[in-house]
Amino acid sequence: MAALDMQEQEQIELLKAWWKDNGKYLIAVVVIALLGFAGMQLWKNYQAQQSADAAKLFGEVVKQSFSNDPKRINDAADAVADRFGGTGYAARAQLMAAQANLQAKDNARAKTQLRWVIEHSSEAGLQDAARLKLASVLLDEKAFDDALKLLDAAHPEAFTGLYADLKGDVLSAQGKNTEALAAYQMALDKIDPKSNYRNLIQLKLDGLKGAK
Repeated sequence: MAALDMQEQEQIELLKAWWKDNGKYLIAVVVIALLGFAGMQLWKNYQAQQSADAAKLFGEVVKQSFSNDPKRINDAADAVADRFGGTGYAARAQLMAAQANLQAKDNARAKTQLRWVIEHSSEAGLQDAARLKLASVLLDEKAFDDALKLLDAAHPEAFTGLYADLKGDVLSAQGKNTEALAAYQMALDKIDPKSNYRNLIQLKLDGLKGAK
């Protein structure tokens, strides 16, 4: 029994010595792990709160869009971009504001907002929508080369028909009918066969063919 007690005492002493040498490191590892977990939870909570706040501000943009007052819409959209520029709400707000400015004939501000979406949005679909809208504005301004640069940007297959159609419009405006015909044909091939939009593309094709 005495031998057993001595053996247990030796194990206790060894454990004390180990703890003296390594205990502080173990505590540090545990503390770091706990802080990491707490940090992740705080980050998730912060992101959730950010999203909720951004959604609330975006709701104000939607509300102001019914006022048909570009200043109010711009102010609301800018508030979302300033405070929550990294969220999807900011890009959507800028697109809505750009549309309001185009209707108000303020092309300069609309172009700035569309470029903001292209440069800052993390959603390819929103970037592509902004490129198409901006290219359309540049077409109206006869900035053909700049419009074509936008339309030559990489994009998902789902957007190919729309890109090709607008590219046909730009080429046609430049008098490049052969290239425009090829673009319209690509658009026709890529657009959903059930879409009524195909009728408009077909009219453009027929009109160009008749002009040759």
